Amino acid sequence: MFNISIIMSSFLRKHPVSSMLYGALSSRNAVGVQRRSVHTMSMTLMRQLRKPYAHGSRFKSVKTFCRTMATNDSCGLAQEPHKDSEKNRHNWEVIDSDPFDSLKDRFLKFKKQNYLKNLNHYQNLAEDQSPKFMVIACVDSRVCPSKILGFEPGEAFTVRNVANLVPPYQEHGASETSAALEFAVNTLEVENILIVGHSRCAGIRALMSMEPEDDSKSFIRDWVCVAKGARLSTEAAVGNLCFDAQCTHCEKESINSSLLNLLTYPWIERRLAEGVLSLHGGYYDFTNCSFNKWSMVYRKSLKGGFFSVEKYSTWS
Repeated sequence: MFNISIIMSSFLRKHPVSSMLYGALSSRNAVGVQRRSVHTMSMTLMRQLRKPYAHGSRFKSVKTFCRTMATNDSCGLAQEPHKDSEKNRHNWEVIDSDPFDSLKDRFLKFKKQNYLKNLNHYQNLAEDQSPKFMVIACVDSRVCPSKILGFEPGEAFTVRNVANLVPPYQEHGASETSAALEFAVNTLEVENILIVGHSRCAGIRALMSMEPEDDSKSFIRDWVCVAKGARLSTEAAVGNLCFDAQCTHCEKESINSSLLNLLTYPWIERRLAEGVLSLHGGYYDFTNCSFNKWSMVYRKSLKGGFFSVEKYSTWS
């Protein structure tokens, strides 16, 4: 017993099923297992581990094997597998599942039902892209622009960040969002920029929850402060309402704040004046599956021009 533990300890500590074998070897009922049985158990386990992995079947068989061997019977084969407690059952389910199995199935389904059926389209995309939209959306896992708006590959150049914010233009202050904007507008020459906000945004709630005197360092705090103007506007307009209502108002107000920040980028303002670029806001409410859309329209005047929010519509 001691020798086999020494020989296999290095391997077992690194392997996902180490807890299973150690549980079997160290079980109080396994003390009477003969050296021969231990050797048999280790060799059988090694054969199990060499088997191809298929939907957790390997770990399941190893699990059952270890429990069967850890019995008073020296060969252990006459014993019934131990019934899991609720806690252990949950642990086995975690071990048996592999989230990448599902991703693999989805990818192969995409390849078969989409890619291969539209091979010419994807081969053209491999050479070049010319999207009509740039989408700025939140990183929230519940808000997938391609899913809710039906964008196909090649249709939307997308950047996602916390709370779908656009920082104002800074000549020497690059961010992933400003870099994406520069590439989309100057290189891809997109025709539309769409900022998509959403309901129950954790980033906006963080913004609305910040205490003025709190000077603690946080990446999230520093980032959402980009929309501090939207918070001030919200407090002035609906400061008498409950916190949730204020957050909902700020979620929409921050989109307009980011639209205004887009105007600080000289090449965006220039293309707007030329009439080859349009700015739009969108708000996805996943509590009732509705979508609000509006546009920022540029109008020329004797003083140069001005912008107004127009073309408001609701899709529900």
